[in-house]
Amino acid sequence: MNANFFSRVMKQPPSSPDQPIYIISGLPRSGTSMMMKMLEAGGIPVVTDHLRVADESNPNGYYEFERVKKLKDGDFDWLKDASGHSVKVISALLEYLPPQYQYQVIFMRREMNEILASQKQMLAQRGESLGNVSDSEMAKLFAKHLEHVQGWLARQSNFKVLSINYNAILLEPQPDILRIYEFIGGNLNIEAMAQVLDKSLYRQRIDSSK
Repeated sequence: MNANFFSRVMKQPPSSPDQPIYIISGLPRSGTSMMMKMLEAGGIPVVTDHLRVADESNPNGYYEFERVKKLKDGDFDWLKDASGHSVKVISALLEYLPPQYQYQVIFMRREMNEILASQKQMLAQRGESLGNVSDSEMAKLFAKHLEHVQGWLARQSNFKVLSINYNAILLEPQPDILRIYEFIGGNLNIEAMAQVLDKSLYRQRIDSSK
């Protein structure tokens, strides 16, 4: 990243105690763990229990918090201590977040064929499979789900959303890191955030020649 980029970003004072909860969301294998690591490097504390350890699919860790899976069962108590923190919540669970908190969602998007390829590779490494669902069927299901979630988010007054494209931020990080900085409200170490990006982990890249 060049000096001109950093010169445009002025350090801002810390936020007030009434900070929102920063939610990192998206489909599986869309770059949510990468974004969690970026925010952690930038200075945002993360909510994670480290129960799911790093592996070949995610060498830098998954940044998951098991209690997130219990949101649909009404397990909300931990959220009262999550203000000013980032937590990974897959898109299917966003609607279970309780309405009494303010949320800022960084929603990760990625080319669908890359998501499917990455998911299949991860499941294969675990000895699992998607069953008999074809890529085209899964792509349609995911697209329908994303349309529903985006519509729901747009109707929530206590949610602010920033969409970040995984493909774009890896290829040209400066614009999106600046957008994240402004969305969070400044006070981030953008140099450290940029250093997290590792193109060697971009393993299901689109073949643009096809």
